[in-house]
Amino acid sequence: MGNFEQKVNKFLEIFLEEGGYVKVLEGLQNTLLIAVAGLIGTVIATVRVLPKYKVLPRVLNGICSFYVALFRGTPIVVQLLVFYYVLLPIIGWKITGVQVSMLVFGLNSGAYISEIMRSGIQSVDTGQMEAGRAVGLSFGVSMMKIVIPQAVKNILPTLGNEFISLIKETSVVSFVGAADLYVAFNYIGSNSYEFMVPYLVMALIYIVLVLFISLLVKLMERSLKKSDRRN
Repeated sequence: MGNFEQKVNKFLEIFLEEGGYVKVLEGLQNTLLIAVAGLIGTVIATVRVLPKYKVLPRVLNGICSFYVALFRGTPIVVQLLVFYYVLLPIIGWKITGVQVSMLVFGLNSGAYISEIMRSGIQSVDTGQMEAGRAVGLSFGVSMMKIVIPQAVKNILPTLGNEFISLIKETSVVSFVGAADLYVAFNYIGSNSYEFMVPYLVMALIYIVLVLFISLLVKLMERSLKKSDRRN
């Protein structure tokens, strides 16, 4: 027990007195930014359900289909490394590891979320869109005001699970030098020569984040159900 207390005291010394908490807060901020950047799939999903009787929607749908297949077919670590060490140097972009991670996570998760959103949009009765068009609304307005809100209600738990996965997957961004929670607690462990307590605290933070997101999703579901009853 005494040995564990020593480990805790050493962790607190690095965390509080030597500025470890600053790195943890920075890592938490970057983790959340990278995860939020992944929630771009709604736009791609909307493109994929556009009517295909015109050339432009067909072309856009083909591009989006290729994009989804590409990013769903390769691991996130490979995508990070290719973007950071190959693609961005070729085109001359000089951006930070965090910015690269936000870009790659946005593209990667967008591929998955677009499919989730597409299935949700297609689950809404086609009569809803027809009713909107019948009262003079455009396709875009009918989609945003009528179809997508119902689609989100249908797939909210799945979207919550995707965001939870995003939070946990951000632990790989250290491959491109981004300072996430793993990097922050690895710094504390390296300076204290003891990794057990830092890694336990890191695991606890991830658990709290996941529980918070799960609670938020449940509250949103309840709010939507109450709204339906009022309507």
